[in-house]
Amino acid sequence: MRAELKVRLAPKAHRLPRAVLAVAAILAAGCRSAPHAVEQRSPRLVDGHATAETKALFVNLQLVSKDRVLFGHQDDLAYGVEWTNIPDRSDVKDVSGSYPAVYGWDVSGLERSSSTNIDNVAFERMRGWITGGYRRGGVITISWHMINPASGGNAWDTTGAAAAILPGGAKHELYKEWLDRFAAFAGSLRATRPGTQGDQLVPIIFRPFHEMNGGWFWWGAGHASPDEYKALWRFTVGYLRDTKQVHNLLWAYSPNAHRDGGTDHYWDAYPGDEFVDILGFDDYSTLQPRPGESDPVALMRGNLRWLAGQAAARGKVAALTEAGYVTIPDATWWTGKLLPALAPDSGDVHVAYALVWRNANRSSDRPDHFYAPYPGHASAADFRRFRADSRILFEDELPDMYRLPAGR
Repeated sequence: MRAELKVRLAPKAHRLPRAVLAVAAILAAGCRSAPHAVEQRSPRLVDGHATAETKALFVNLQLVSKDRVLFGHQDDLAYGVEWTNIPDRSDVKDVSGSYPAVYGWDVSGLERSSSTNIDNVAFERMRGWITGGYRRGGVITISWHMINPASGGNAWDTTGAAAAILPGGAKHELYKEWLDRFAAFAGSLRATRPGTQGDQLVPIIFRPFHEMNGGWFWWGAGHASPDEYKALWRFTVGYLRDTKQVHNLLWAYSPNAHRDGGTDHYWDAYPGDEFVDILGFDDYSTLQPRPGESDPVALMRGNLRWLAGQAAARGKVAALTEAGYVTIPDATWWTGKLLPALAPDSGDVHVAYALVWRNANRSSDRPDHFYAPYPGHASAADFRRFRADSRILFEDELPDMYRLPAGR
């Protein structure tokens, strides 16, 4: 998200070619810039040694995008507009009757060995919420608003830092220590789902260095060159996957979207198909009406149509990795804007999930920073209509996202 502190479906029966799982190219292998049209490719994972549950999640996310969309919410279980740290509480569940299908979390703070993240969520509690969500069948995605390794400032401190943490750079060893802490956290996320035996590693959709085509983060445009960004992404994949043996990650690439069709500078920093599982973008503006502009739903559908086509051609998953309308001033925004933008009916918009940002606590955090309704909000009734639509899936409607469908 752009503001100071940051301003998510598998149907019962689908057909999909068997996912071809292959080891990614070696770290030093060059990757050509991705064109806007590519030859159709078979699905494959960045990590050829991904856990069985991680492989199944990838396949099921592709399947779900055929005609359903998972709904997600950031920090859903940690706090809401009028509460914080109440067991089993969720603004989304309070309004709709179900938890979201996708849970978003952020691990900024791990690099400092802090006990809490950027939004004062305790990592120990986060671990419990992640594993609990997995046991119930939900999907987990993690971002990382990493502090600036050169200056020690926050993620919005745009002091140049990318070159310093690449191999040979002055802060490279420090960066590896940070990745070690993330690897330990990812490895600690273990739980047993109903009907299974023994703990499993929780699959994580990992979304580092997001919105890189904007200039508000130290890894973004104007602060890290495209070549530096690509090298940083590839090193990070190789270090976690090959050196640290972290095999429960799907890698999501998510630039900031633009209102000109969603493709502006999308590929500038793309590290290559060998290093990405999910193609997404973050978009907080397109579904907000602006005088004199075209229909916002048509604009967003155009963006998502393009994204879904690119993902399908590359054997990837498409997702609206962040979205929302702060304070939701439009009481029918859910069925009037978001639903028709996401709907897969026409056969050309196929995204696996859409995640809206967090609901800050109004008394301890920010009173005007929420992206999902809470009890009594003007859009609550429309949110229930959104939830009731058969094309949108919440947690209580999910099939087993962590088991390969029969015959796969």
